Amino acid sequence: MRDYSMLGLFRQEVKTQVKSLKQSLSILKKQPSQEGELDTAIRSLHAIVGSAQLIEVDVAATLSEQMRVRLIAVQNGSTSLADALVDRLLHAGDLLIEISDATSDGTLENWLSQHSDDLAQTQAAIIEGDKEAIPSLPAPLPQEVRGEQENSIPSDNPKPNPPSLLLDSSMMELFRLEVEAQATLLNNGLLALESQSHSAQELESLMRAAHSVKGAARIVGLDAAVQLAHVMEDCFVAAQDHTINLDSDRADVLLRGVDLLQSLSQVSDADLPNWLTNHDSEFRTVRSAIGAICSAEGTATIQTLTADFVPAIALAESISTAHEPENPLSPASGEISPADAAAAQERVVRVSADNLNRMMGLAGESLIEANWLPPFADSLMVLKSRQLELSKNLERLQQNAMINPNLDQDSKSLIDATRQRDQECRDLLNDRLTELEEFIRRSANLSDRLYREVITSHMRPFIDGVQGFPRMVRDLARTVNKQVKLEIIGKSTSVDRDILKKLEAPLTHILRNAVDHGIELPEDRIAAGKPAEGTVRVEAMHRGGMLAITISDDGRGITPIALRQQIINKQLAAPKVVAKLTDAELMEFLFLPGFSMSKQVTELSGRGVGLDIAQSMAQEVGGTVRAASQVGKGSSFYFQLPLTLSVVRTLLVEISGEAYAFPLARIDQIITVQPSEISTVENRQYFTLDGTNIGLIPVHQVLDLPPPASSPSPLWVVVISDQSTTDGLVIDRCLGERELVVRPLDARLGKVPDISAAALMGDGSLVLIVDVSDLVRSTNALLNSGAIARVAGQSKNTPEGISLNDSAPQEKRILVVDDSITVREMERKLLQNRGYVVEVAVDGMEGWNAVRSSPYDLVISDIDMPRMNGIELIKEIKRHPRLGSTPVIVVSYRDREDDRIQGLEAGANYYLTKSSFHDDTLIRAVVDLIGE
Repeated sequence: MRDYSMLGLFRQEVKTQVKSLKQSLSILKKQPSQEGELDTAIRSLHAIVGSAQLIEVDVAATLSEQMRVRLIAVQNGSTSLADALVDRLLHAGDLLIEISDATSDGTLENWLSQHSDDLAQTQAAIIEGDKEAIPSLPAPLPQEVRGEQENSIPSDNPKPNPPSLLLDSSMMELFRLEVEAQATLLNNGLLALESQSHSAQELESLMRAAHSVKGAARIVGLDAAVQLAHVMEDCFVAAQDHTINLDSDRADVLLRGVDLLQSLSQVSDADLPNWLTNHDSEFRTVRSAIGAICSAEGTATIQTLTADFVPAIALAESISTAHEPENPLSPASGEISPADAAAAQERVVRVSADNLNRMMGLAGESLIEANWLPPFADSLMVLKSRQLELSKNLERLQQNAMINPNLDQDSKSLIDATRQRDQECRDLLNDRLTELEEFIRRSANLSDRLYREVITSHMRPFIDGVQGFPRMVRDLARTVNKQVKLEIIGKSTSVDRDILKKLEAPLTHILRNAVDHGIELPEDRIAAGKPAEGTVRVEAMHRGGMLAITISDDGRGITPIALRQQIINKQLAAPKVVAKLTDAELMEFLFLPGFSMSKQVTELSGRGVGLDIAQSMAQEVGGTVRAASQVGKGSSFYFQLPLTLSVVRTLLVEISGEAYAFPLARIDQIITVQPSEISTVENRQYFTLDGTNIGLIPVHQVLDLPPPASSPSPLWVVVISDQSTTDGLVIDRCLGERELVVRPLDARLGKVPDISAAALMGDGSLVLIVDVSDLVRSTNALLNSGAIARVAGQSKNTPEGISLNDSAPQEKRILVVDDSITVREMERKLLQNRGYVVEVAVDGMEGWNAVRSSPYDLVISDIDMPRMNGIELIKEIKRHPRLGSTPVIVVSYRDREDDRIQGLEAGANYYLTKSSFHDDTLIRAVVDLIGE
């Protein structure tokens, strides 16, 4: 059955490719050595062959294939490209355009009868000459044979295709991608028909999908797939004509056909002949059952196949996500949404995961190299300052020469020339510094864009990993006689491809549990006042820089009393302890290996069986998972995972003078603790946070590092936890928040204790990323040994603690935020010369991260900056409960009243212009706010 709606696309394809073909042939006629043009001509003909075969215009497919094979022979050196052959190929291109035009009004047969001699002569001219060097070319099918083939009924005993009939591996790969894309449409469409049995839109989509598979299979010569897709297409056409009704039993048979096509697409080229032979009977059985759907006498056959089919699917892990397509979009797809249609226009290439990882590393190195430039510019600023000192010396020397009568004229001339050359050097240095600053800005922007583009290329839409779940849920529900609907929200949410792959197993377990034990039987739901059909919802979104995934159902939920009893029965905790556990603490037991709320673990699921996989997966990627439930209303599982495994958001800390990175997803809090807040019980130091006692552990001891030379006051504490314990790790100081490109450790090192990976800092230095789960285990082992060292601090119950000298004068710390290197350097020097400790940030976002990570007495900020401007930075500081009292000075190059009003209204204490550097205005403002 020819799809005439595709003919318009076919005509456009032929015209476009023939135009490209003629351009290349014209160039080759003058310059036969242009191999690139020969490649272009072959690709153009290859595209026409595929399009013509897809919509079954056999004469165009045969002619373009003959042209393509002849050009391949020329490319291989087996034959030459004579001028006569080029002319004949150009004429053949004109014939292809005429053939495509003749398909528009159904006059192709008339055209063939009128141009049969011309067509035959053209084909003969293309084939003749060097025949022994050219592979056998397909001959055009006679019209009567072609007509019979299009209208024939599929044979019940097709012969498996020998390997010689199959095209090259690249065509087979296209076939596999086509089947994966169309199988998704077939699965989703058949599931939708169960609730809307006569949906014209769904039936049209199903018919087109089956037709696309048939065309793709015909291109690669897979007759078994062609005939199976053909009978499926006939079935959908019959449903469109209201001849049959595709109920659930008939959908089961059609889904069996979809599974068979997917299984075929996953077989390697080498194994394909044997696989076709071994599954020949299965193809015939499924094809006969689908053909029986259209006949009244086929009911018994359908019921027999369905009885064998549904349990098999229900007990399987589902074909859905076992094979992930690299290209979910196909140019031959059926009906798609406008958004998908736009995405399909983009060119898609296949890139291996190793290539992506190498690109990620190179992009990170590029970013690091760009970060090398600002320190270099700073060194030039130092050079500029020293040259200014030299200029002053020269100026004094020139003044002395002018008043010294004993100095000869040559010396005076030499001094004047030196003075002039000094001025030229100063001007040149100023110009180069300005150009360098602009180059640094462009280079940083370019590197950042490259870095983010590579990260984006490592992401995939969430639907790619879950598109088979609706089918799985539907089959499982039919197996246990339940009505369940799966809703997927956030299909376009970007997810790291590695995380998406790891999500398959835990999501599968949770969904199976929800269907088998969470959702009630229809009669029970109706009795409880619920709709007969239960709902399971999977939702993915980005929240707070993390990937949040929620799986919820509206089933019976988990009864806390039953859960407490199961914990006691399994002797996981004493009854008195279990009675005091909160609901959230009770839910943590669900993630223990082998824990189940089911009285009998079935083959399908058991509430809790496999949930330890969910916990392990979340911890492996640096995330968390938790569960919640309401009796009679359902259960929910919440995953919080990093957006990507290639880049991790971390908190940089200093431990024993070395930098370490903690993944932010595994940190509960980062706080400061005064020595007076530390208590000691049984030689164990702790502090109280939100009513909970948290033990203090010097992290340098866990990592086997030397103790720090001095202890800060207050103490910086990183709070981490696992299911049962919460610990406060004492660090030297907090260095701020960073996004780091993860670099795996050399495999020859094995598992390094407490360390998961490494990364390069902006200055090229190495930083180790802490494995928090491993660190918790090491901490617990250290606690059990009783060898915890004491942190420096005056504890409430420890007079032997080391007291800190609070009478020592504290240095005033100032943060300068400006995107100009010159301005930052100028402000830093002015303030350092007055005894202040000055740190800098290159934009508002870095300034915001810095001011949250370290205490500052004063913030000095510019207005116009990338990522976050000065007004936004001031507002964030002033609305923060801890930072709101920090004074802020705005230093801007613009002296506009509206900017001044806007800055002061945001909360700035002073609004100064950059001309204040020339006098003491800035210093007086600083002294006024924080003192000397």
